[in-house]
Amino acid sequence: MRRVWAWGAIFLGGLYFLLPLIGTVEFSLRMRRGEYSLDAYASVLADPAFRQTFGYSVVMAVLTIVLGVLIVVPTAYWVRLRLPRLRPVIEFITLLPLVIPAIVVVFGYIRLYNTSSLLPLTGTAAGTNLLLLCGYAMLALPYMYRAVDTGLSTLDVRSLTEAAQALGAGWVRIIGQLILPNVIGAVMSGAFLSFAIVIGEFTMAALLNRPAFGPYMQLLGANRAYEPAALAVIAFAVTWGCMGLMQLLSRLMGVRKTVT
Repeated sequence: MRRVWAWGAIFLGGLYFLLPLIGTVEFSLRMRRGEYSLDAYASVLADPAFRQTFGYSVVMAVLTIVLGVLIVVPTAYWVRLRLPRLRPVIEFITLLPLVIPAIVVVFGYIRLYNTSSLLPLTGTAAGTNLLLLCGYAMLALPYMYRAVDTGLSTLDVRSLTEAAQALGAGWVRIIGQLILPNVIGAVMSGAFLSFAIVIGEFTMAALLNRPAFGPYMQLLGANRAYEPAALAVIAFAVTWGCMGLMQLLSRLMGVRKTVT
């Protein structure tokens, strides 16, 4: 009986997620009156703005993941190793991005780093990109930290560290060659969520006036009918394709670690 309820819940959950997607795909094929066609997809793919904005967001997503790993892995490792009493404080800090709206953060950025401030980052494209990258890393922080902290909970961090130090390894080598490979699965879990957040983020990119994919989707949706549906399907497919490549990379790294 429990198995029936379990499969029933999976079936209902599948319908909940698949029916909107099926409806979106069906609507995106109706651009040509009276028949199905791929005209909406051809229109989106032929638009240079699509390639520019999606490429920009993919690059920002990769940089966000790298920055998140550089910040979170050493922090979570050090807290578990030397500062276990501060874990509740660190967990509370990492939850703040879920409480503070993104629009509040980006307005703070604009007020602090505008062209009349001591650090006018918004005056240049590179500076604004840096602010957006920091904002994305902040939005992804709760998910990346939880994933890495869960991965570290499966390891005996203290014993691994003491063994590595006995063999003469320094802190950088311990984190880079011992801790990180052992939590790569957890890091990839956080990376999946970070990638999805960056690809669809609108508020920060729009207010900082960056050519990201989120504002492009909003602009297209405000002026077209069928192209936004096609764009949503394309974005869904490409995003899951990128996540699949990340998962494949994670497995290859895991196999390599096992062989080594």
